[in-house]
Amino acid sequence: MFYTREQLEAQEAKRLAPYACLSKETKGRAYPEDESEYRTVFQRDRDRILHTTAFRRLEYKTQVFINYEGDYYRTRLTHTLEVTQVGRTIARALGANEDLTEAICLAHDLGHPPFGHAGEVTLNRLMKDHGGFDHNKQSLRIVTKLENRYPDFPGLNLSWEVREGIVKHETEYDVSDASDYDPDLRGHLEAQIANAADELAYTAHDLDDGLRSGMITPDMLSGIELWEIIRESVEWREGPLDELTRHRLIRRLIGLTVSDVIYTTASKLRESGVKSREELQRLPYNVIGFSEAMTRRNRELKDFLYHNLYRHHRVVRMAVKADRILSELFHAYMAEPHTLPSHVQAWIDQRGLERTVCDYIAGMTDRFAIEEYHKMFDPKTKP
Repeated sequence: MFYTREQLEAQEAKRLAPYACLSKETKGRAYPEDESEYRTVFQRDRDRILHTTAFRRLEYKTQVFINYEGDYYRTRLTHTLEVTQVGRTIARALGANEDLTEAICLAHDLGHPPFGHAGEVTLNRLMKDHGGFDHNKQSLRIVTKLENRYPDFPGLNLSWEVREGIVKHETEYDVSDASDYDPDLRGHLEAQIANAADELAYTAHDLDDGLRSGMITPDMLSGIELWEIIRESVEWREGPLDELTRHRLIRRLIGLTVSDVIYTTASKLRESGVKSREELQRLPYNVIGFSEAMTRRNRELKDFLYHNLYRHHRVVRMAVKADRILSELFHAYMAEPHTLPSHVQAWIDQRGLERTVCDYIAGMTDRFAIEEYHKMFDPKTKP
């Protein structure tokens, strides 16, 4: 015996909240195809995302620390997996569609170029006269056009709801452009959960990596309210910060912030009185979020991380190197397109030279970009 897709859809309808996205009510795919016998549409989307080349490349793309700085720092892949775990927890607690949330979380950073946000800034500058570059838009390009895995359609042919969740991905550092996906409507509940999970996860794990690296020390955090709360809650007050204690502190930080999101959102949902997905999307505010107190505490911690980690001279120096590597590669490919691999040259007629070069660079991992740089500009390196 196995559960059919129809039975799984019926289970969803019974257990999920009335404002959740039900897989049986999907707006569908861009290209018609038969659905799975034993997976819902969102489960199938999740699986398609996991098997992409773009997803595997995230293992060697920067979060904050470039891959060769150490084996234990987060990469764009481990960040994505942590976001997904947090997103699933929140979705399950609030009666949202866990499979849809998971699919959006897994796809939300597929479009990130090498070297993290520094790489995105560089590509956007280089492409300013040709449509710019934004990793949200690039994520959508990947799942709708660039991944070549099926003979009958480009991309992954994901459902509307997953694509909408990718397009409406918003955090403090990401602003969405949903012009083709009901721009007058907010993201559905699962999209909002993915946004909150992303913001929550990177704050916690960037603090963890900053402490591990020694760029941030416990003394520097003294007086930061959220730090003081978690420090007291695990009864650690002073002295050397050993690895086990650091794990306890970060775990406590995640637990506090996840709980705050769940309780605050549950209260907002009750007060709103929404009874459907569309009613939720037409609200003048996002229902997912922190309490006022936690918002203030998070703001203080984020400001600290910005000034003491993201603007640390080691991180800034790597950003300068990234800008040079990507800029020089871009200009070299533009000046002589025949330096591009033959399969990449084949894209030019359809995409144009500038977008072809941008797509190629955006798909690179950190180490591939560095290797390519040496092949292009170091006479001693074989091309």
